[in-house]
Amino acid sequence: MGADDHPADPFGFTSLDPDWLVRKPGVKWSRAGGQRLAAWVADMDFAPPAVVVGRLREYLDALDLGYPNFRQGTGLPELFAARQQARHGWSPDPGLVKEICDVVQGVRLAVDLASAPGDGIAFHTPAYPPFLGTASTMGRPLVPIRGVRTADGWAFDVDRFRHDLAAQPCRVLVLCNPHNPTGRVFTRAELEELAEIALARDLVVVSDEIHAELVYEPGRHIPFASLSPEVAARTVTLTSATKSFNLAAIRCALVHLGDARVREPFLAAPDHLYGAVSPFGVIATRTAWTEADDWQRAAVARLDANRRALADLLAGWPSLAGVDYAVPQATYLAWLDFRALGLGDDPAAVFAEAGVELSPGPDFGEQGAGFARLNFATSPGMLGRLVQALATAARDAAPA
Repeated sequence: MGADDHPADPFGFTSLDPDWLVRKPGVKWSRAGGQRLAAWVADMDFAPPAVVVGRLREYLDALDLGYPNFRQGTGLPELFAARQQARHGWSPDPGLVKEICDVVQGVRLAVDLASAPGDGIAFHTPAYPPFLGTASTMGRPLVPIRGVRTADGWAFDVDRFRHDLAAQPCRVLVLCNPHNPTGRVFTRAELEELAEIALARDLVVVSDEIHAELVYEPGRHIPFASLSPEVAARTVTLTSATKSFNLAAIRCALVHLGDARVREPFLAAPDHLYGAVSPFGVIATRTAWTEADDWQRAAVARLDANRRALADLLAGWPSLAGVDYAVPQATYLAWLDFRALGLGDDPAAVFAEAGVELSPGPDFGEQGAGFARLNFATSPGMLGRLVQALATAARDAAPA
């Protein structure tokens, strides 16, 4: 089955060629193999913006893979600052912005520079698995801000967090805003409550805002550092074009070093100790942020339709009627509660046996038992195939 041209879909989001998907060399589809449907790792199924691919080809056509010429800088800190102002009303100093290879790298660098083994780090749970890995492998006890399912979606128990801080000293708050995996977009009031705690406890806030450009109407992303000068002075902000333009392989991110406790040792380190970005990452990021906003607007519109369609698809299959799904306010990730179906702590394992790869809920911490994360960044037809396969697997695995 080939992809169809569609006059209202110039970027090919509506119809994807399944044969092309299974031939893709990236980890998402290659791990699944030709016999499985892939809805796990956070890549979109869509082809990246053609203008980005074109700029990368122009660089390759020059037949020069020697050392890049960054003598005058990459231009990305200035682009970052301009984009933050235009999109979110925040005016960061580009002089405090540095290029790094990856947002997770930046989170771990900030944790390492701002704390020592034995110091607690706080983040919202369920949590992105690399955050959990940061706590365990770096010897920083986890202080959770626990997620609570409400009638309006997901919220977090900040009162319990205050109580837990009294028992476990904490140096760093890692904020994932918008939140992965629940898709929660934090309100100004919620962020201000966290800021009050950070100021009172003298916490360094490491704010992962990589999903900021994947917020659906009427939601609005609020950069944590934009709350006040005092908050900005204790915040390290991280972002990248990789999630919102489907460019994970380029390995390029930006970090705004607002807190001197992280900035000073970061800048004092020897050159290249923390790696260096490649010209491909710089070109792809620059092109995405200056020439591909039409692609991104169309992608967000497709994702918006998919997140709503997923609710209808789940409700349309009797074997999935018990699945609890809070439609996310951002991201292209659905946090699905399968506990009512009796599929055990790891329902993703059941679905993997039936040919669908989801992200296992237990990977997101103890609150993930009975859950799985589904990536809905695909075509409507593929999304329907995914849910149908889940329904068949759930029916076959249902307790007698």
